[in-house]
Amino acid sequence: MNGQPIMRINNVSRFFTRGGERIDVLHQLNLNVYEGDFLGIMGPSGSGKTTLLNLIAGLDRPSIGEVWIRDQQVSQMSEAALAQWRTRSIGFIFQFYHLLPVLSAFENVELPLLLLPLSKTERQRRVAMVMDLVGLTHRMHHRPGQLSGGQQQRVGIARAIVTDPTLIVADEPTGDLDAKSAEEILDLLGELQRGLNKTILLVTHDPRAAKRCRRLVHLEKGQLIEQDLNLPAATASDTNIRE
Repeated sequence: MNGQPIMRINNVSRFFTRGGERIDVLHQLNLNVYEGDFLGIMGPSGSGKTTLLNLIAGLDRPSIGEVWIRDQQVSQMSEAALAQWRTRSIGFIFQFYHLLPVLSAFENVELPLLLLPLSKTERQRRVAMVMDLVGLTHRMHHRPGQLSGGQQQRVGIARAIVTDPTLIVADEPTGDLDAKSAEEILDLLGELQRGLNKTILLVTHDPRAAKRCRRLVHLEKGQLIEQDLNLPAATASDTNIRE
């Protein structure tokens, strides 16, 4: 975990105003994530996990503070710049897959590449490569309705990594799967982190998924209150912890 962090959240707060009342969702968060990290984010419903992911992915902006990905301050980008940045920098994995039912697995994975200046040959090469990586070469011309839940999530993972993003953001990726499929998806995420040095942020309620992470932070009432590390204690300063 040497060198500069790939992501920095500096003194970030997010609040909304409803009926003249201020509602605090996140409060003065500080968090560093390094390249190749596998960070788990846990917390009860309403703790701010989704809001935090939205800030990291540039889908929302902090009320106070800064979000940096590499040398870019995401929280200050224009909407047009953000849209382009997300295509290249963030790979999303969703709980319910979000695959288009009328498209084949191959076509679903290809979608993000259509936003990039790539030839058809290069798009096909990339899709074939990631479909092989997730073990679905033999199913890539099937539509989502012809695939199991675990296979659909593998397609979702292939779509998330096909642009070679800086961060993979996974929001409850095992939440809709049976135990066996969930273990297979967690195995695949682990392989991406270890074998390809991918940086993964995993939001989960599942303790089994949390155990796969290298680092674990807990959100409660908008604050990071606990951190368990499978890393040297010296990195504990990377996260602010309220005792």
